[in-house]
Order: sequence, then structure tokens, then C-alpha cells
Amino acid sequence: MDTQSNFTVLCRRLKEQAMQLQVPIQAIIPLRTAVRKLQPSPEHLTPLHPDLLLVCLLAKCYKAALSILEEDIFEIDIPKDFLLYCYYGGMIFIGLKRFNKALEFFQHAITAPAATLTAITVEAYKKFVLVSLIQTGQVPAFPKYTPAVVQRNLKSCTQPYIDLANNYSSGKISVLEACVNTNTEKFKNDSNLGLVKQVLSSLYKRNIQRLTQTYLTLSLQDIASTVQLETAKQAELHVLQMIQDGEIFATINQKDGMVSFNEDPEQYKTCQMTEYIDTAIRRIMALSKKLTTVDEQISCDHSYLSKVGRERSRFEIDDFDTVPQKFTNM
Repeated sequence: MDTQSNFTVLCRRLKEQAMQLQVPIQAIIPLRTAVRKLQPSPEHLTPLHPDLLLVCLLAKCYKAALSILEEDIFEIDIPKDFLLYCYYGGMIFIGLKRFNKALEFFQHAITAPAATLTAITVEAYKKFVLVSLIQTGQVPAFPKYTPAVVQRNLKSCTQPYIDLANNYSSGKISVLEACVNTNTEKFKNDSNLGLVKQVLSSLYKRNIQRLTQTYLTLSLQDIASTVQLETAKQAELHVLQMIQDGEIFATINQKDGMVSFNEDPEQYKTCQMTEYIDTAIRRIMALSKKLTTVDEQISCDHSYLSKVGRERSRFEIDDFDTVPQKFTNM
């Protein structure tokens, strides 16, 4: 066993000891330091990444993992480490209410190259379905690059979640509640009941959002009746929370109980918005450059060229450009 393997084993014993003593928070800083020591570069996934994310989850110190999760990973040694990294990372982003990032991580776990369907992939898909409903109100189809074994078998392993998504699309609270009640025990056993309750709450919000597309003003009582809430007070609490979260733009007149729906006030010209767009553009440019580099490396890889050569008889020679363009001009 080499020095790096010994170091990894030692770090995992530290993690296990912290978990056994129910003080996972004490393992966060040592493991985060260990990850940095093991990484040849920030793009490299180490065997300790999943361990660090797990103790952050157990300690509910979600922000402690952000410096690791916000780095783009391109180098992976062990596929299982990557699946766990994506699964735990998605759960951390759920804890931070950053549902878009959670979806991104769960999708990586679902679409990772695979010869068999793993338990990690199944659990990632269950949470992917729930977070998709919370964030967008629907579950997207599998991307084309999803492994065939995953596409064939995943839905049959997660039928209660598929049923939940189908009932959600009806827009009817009573139908969704019946589905939740039928499968409550299964959701509870999967430790997903809390997310399921958020799915149920999100349907109320989504139905209220639909009202903003039809009405300029509406009474709280009418909102309650339309979205199947019991009282006007419940409707008011939902509307206030949605205003606070920036999900709708509205004002409530306390005297007559009327809600006025407004347009999005964002003009997309503030310093904060400009900085956000600039950061996004820079990240896309960096990813594009990395993709070009990887493409060139693959195109010059001996194994890749051998495989292309074996399959060439099935295609026209002109279908292949095995040498990157940058080298043809030398």
C-alpha cells in the first residue's frame, strides 16, 4: 500500500471515529485540508471528496463544502467516488435551497457512464424527481447521453416517484395528496418525506403563480378557493412567503384583503446583475476552452484511434477527422 493510500485510510478512520462519537463537525476541517493535499489540481476528484461531503451533511454545515463543490471536476479515478460526490453534493445544495445546482449534481449521477444500474443512481433519481417538481413543476426526459441500462431500468425502480410526478401534472391538490398518502411509508423509508412535503407545498405556489398570469387583482379568499387552501389566512401566508422569495411580485391590501399582482421590477442593468452575467460568461468561456483541450487529447489518444480504426470499415473515411485542426496547420 503506497503512502497516498495509507493517508486515505487514516483520514477515513478519522471520519468513522467522528461519526461514531456523533461529532462529524470535528472531521470537516481535517478532511477538507486532506482533500487539498491529495489533489494534483482543483479539477481532480480524490477518494476523500465523498467523505468530506458526508460529514458536512451529517453536521448540517452545508456551506463548509461549497469551496469544494463550486470547483469543476474533470479528472476522476474511481467511478463510485464520482457517484457519491454527485449524490452528496446534490443533498448539500438541497440543504442550501439551491435547487438548480442540486438538479445539476443529481443529473451527473444519473447520466454518468455505467454498465449496471447502481443503488446510488436510483437514490439520486428519486431526489432528482422531487427537486425537479419543486423547482420547475415537471420532470425532464433523460438526456440522450444517459446510459441505456439506466434508461431501461430506472423508472421501474422508482414507481412511487413517477406516480407522484404524474399526479403533480394534474394541478389538483387533492389528487396529489391521495398519491402522497398512498406512498407515505415508501417515501419515509427513503428519507424523502420532507422533500415530498415540499413538493406538495410547491403545487400551491405554482397554482398561485398561474393566477398572476390571468388576474391583476384577486381577493385572498378567491385565491384560497382556487388553489384549494382552507382559509384566506393560509392564502395570505403563502403569498407573503412567495413575495419574500421573489417568486411573485405583488402587494396585499390589508383593509379589503385584495392582492395586486405586479410586473417583475428587475431591469437587468444593476451592478449586481452585470457582475452576475460577467461571471457566467467567464465560466462558459473557461469551460469551452477546457472542452476544446479535452477534444484534442481524445483525438490524439492511441486507444481512441485504434477503436476508430477498427470501426472505420462501417463508415466513410471522410466521416472522421482524427487529427485536431490546430495540428494540421503546423
